[in-house]
Amino acid sequence: MEYLTPKEIVHQLDRYIIGQNEAKKSVAVALRNRYRRSLIDEKLRDDITPKNIIMMGPTGVGKTEIARRLAKLVEAPFVKVEATKFTEVGYVGRDVESMVRDLVEAAIRLVKNKKMNSVKEKAEIAAEDRILDILLPTKKRKPTNPLGLLFQPDEQDYEDNQEDEPDDRYQSMSNTREKLRQRLRLGLMEDTEIEIEVEDSKYSGIGFVPSFGNEDIMIHIQDVFGSIMPRRTKKRKTTIREARRIFQQEEADKLIDMDEVIEEAIHATEQHGIIFIDEIDKIAGKEMSSGPDVSREGVQRDILPIVEGTTVMTKYGPIKTDHILFIAAGAFHVSKVSDLIPELQGRFPIRVQLESLTQENFEQILTQPENALLKQYKALMKVENVNLDFSQDAISEIARVAFLLNQQSENIGARRLHTVMEKLMEDISFNAEDLTGKDILIDKEYVHKALNELIQEQDIHRFIL
Repeated sequence: MEYLTPKEIVHQLDRYIIGQNEAKKSVAVALRNRYRRSLIDEKLRDDITPKNIIMMGPTGVGKTEIARRLAKLVEAPFVKVEATKFTEVGYVGRDVESMVRDLVEAAIRLVKNKKMNSVKEKAEIAAEDRILDILLPTKKRKPTNPLGLLFQPDEQDYEDNQEDEPDDRYQSMSNTREKLRQRLRLGLMEDTEIEIEVEDSKYSGIGFVPSFGNEDIMIHIQDVFGSIMPRRTKKRKTTIREARRIFQQEEADKLIDMDEVIEEAIHATEQHGIIFIDEIDKIAGKEMSSGPDVSREGVQRDILPIVEGTTVMTKYGPIKTDHILFIAAGAFHVSKVSDLIPELQGRFPIRVQLESLTQENFEQILTQPENALLKQYKALMKVENVNLDFSQDAISEIARVAFLLNQQSENIGARRLHTVMEKLMEDISFNAEDLTGKDILIDKEYVHKALNELIQEQDIHRFIL
């Protein structure tokens, strides 16, 4: 985090997101302030709260992507929630505290994956040994009396058992095992089928339980009964490739201390967590006396203490939300930020207006990001051994058509490019098997021919009631 200055954060975001410099600057400063806060005196540290952000702008301009890339950049727990999914206390639906519970789960997955990567080599060796035990079972020594199940046999018993097995046979099995190990490591047995024991994923507990209207309660009930009921295993035939993946997962789980994972995850949630609340404009507006909008203000009032700072109980323990960064976003076409209740407005001191995308932005989106749309389509066609390329005038024409369609109909931002590109690539993708080994250059003329129908259709729809 030390090297991630605000300028460097913006530079990293520029690799994937075109334009929206003001929004990038705001989130970069908010993120850097977290690092600065972690280095100051502890007495003052608790009083410095994150400056939450509201992003305003039409759909498809990068609001969600900015928050998601930001979380990936610093490997912080991140969760995206829809404000419209929550209901006021007393109504059937999700309560607002579930967003914090979701964030804890995301943090646990994040920390667990890091821990699993650190023990990956040990897990791979253990998984390999388990596969070898299946391919070449060793003779298992049975205890001579029932107490042998509880107590380790003495050294004399062990030596007597070793004498039962000739040295030359033991050496032969050892050599065979090493030969199999080499074949496994060279990938020569990946498609060989073996029979393994796996945990039965089917829930065999209390049967059907009617829903209480709160999915979080149901999850806790299932967790309780899942811990009471013994885990059942079943035999399953699978390839060595799949068995290795299953065994590596199981062995890595054995090597990880889950108490340590939970402790680190709770700390990461409270100090570095990011909650992205989308569609917040849909719960804004003047309160209606009846109808489906009756709980709009109620949802805002329920969200308020979470954003303000409270303690939420989860199955992993209490979580303080005082230092979680909240980023809210909405189009605000009908409502305004001022339509939110004043208390909630005050908890989002930074407001950023994201601009609609221009034709030039569309051209940049097609070519500049590391995951640019044209790069994706070229890679897809490369799988079919088709070399696809786009001329500069074709790229400009694609951008012009996408911009025009956004102007003539609903403005859906960069998502319009997906509609245009799918229509453009329809015939080539369908006939890819006949184009194997060929070089295809898409020029302006081809774009006109492929997208002419799409433009005309939009023109006609303007006059249909």
